[in-house]
Amino acid sequence: MKRLLLICLLILGGWGCFAQPRELTKEEMDDRFNFYVVNDLGRNGYYDQKPIAERMGEMEGIIGFEFVAALGDVHHFEGVASVNDPLWMTNYELVYAHPELMVEWFPVMGNHEYRGNTQAVLDYTRVSRRWCMPGRYYTKLYRTDDGATVRLIFIDTTPLIDKYREEDDTYPDAVKQENRKQLQWLDSLLSVNHSTWTIVMGHHPIYAQTSKSESERTDMQQRVNTILKKHNVDMYICGHIHNYQHIRRTDSSIDYIVNTSASLSRKVKPTEGTVFCSGETGFSVCSASAKDLRFYMLDKEGRVLHVVERKK
Repeated sequence: MKRLLLICLLILGGWGCFAQPRELTKEEMDDRFNFYVVNDLGRNGYYDQKPIAERMGEMEGIIGFEFVAALGDVHHFEGVASVNDPLWMTNYELVYAHPELMVEWFPVMGNHEYRGNTQAVLDYTRVSRRWCMPGRYYTKLYRTDDGATVRLIFIDTTPLIDKYREEDDTYPDAVKQENRKQLQWLDSLLSVNHSTWTIVMGHHPIYAQTSKSESERTDMQQRVNTILKKHNVDMYICGHIHNYQHIRRTDSSIDYIVNTSASLSRKVKPTEGTVFCSGETGFSVCSASAKDLRFYMLDKEGRVLHVVERKK
């Protein structure tokens, strides 16, 4: 059966899209709560970063997005040195310069930010009106037009992974963070959460097909996933792997989503639980109403590759 499934995936998608890309319509986005999700951006405008940034701005008329969730590695490769580092201009300000992108950006830090000055990433909130980062981990609560509530939880995953804490010469700020404090905060927050939809976002995946160290995911499974499963969150969204992956596991009701790079992507193939995967670059839209929650995976042209959907 597994071999048959693998052959089907190869025929239908060539390790990539399992359906033909389609255009996103204004009608399906109207009267919904919509926001962008991007990550693994910082390439000084090279590769697909600038075209994707422009397309994000151009599609505001279709999507009507409220803000941008930036899930880490806004700055490759060594993070930033200070709030005055020129990389703020070449990786971010001058690339995401479309007028429609002058909205709030809610970031988390990735492993590349942790190679530099992480306090500067936090402090940039006082420099840029759209860079809104109240802490290393934090939460936001929104209400849709039809009365649903959407709880967004942004977590700081790099310090939760032993690999980064042990390499304190490369990731000097990782070992300084209190893991237990963040995990207790996450558990406590979810214990009193009664939102219609609950979405947790961080940089590192819980499940993914990748050549990166398996220990990254086992640490996330043991430390984060146990809490997410306990409280039945709807989606966990991350980056880090530079491709699209939608995974559903038999032992969990959560949709595990890897969002692709908005600049330079990598090849991908199915793994255990894969519903969809693609090596396209692009950006995503998360869209909520009282009836359903959708996550649209878009290619660099803004065409829909796959939709993760949950219904009430």
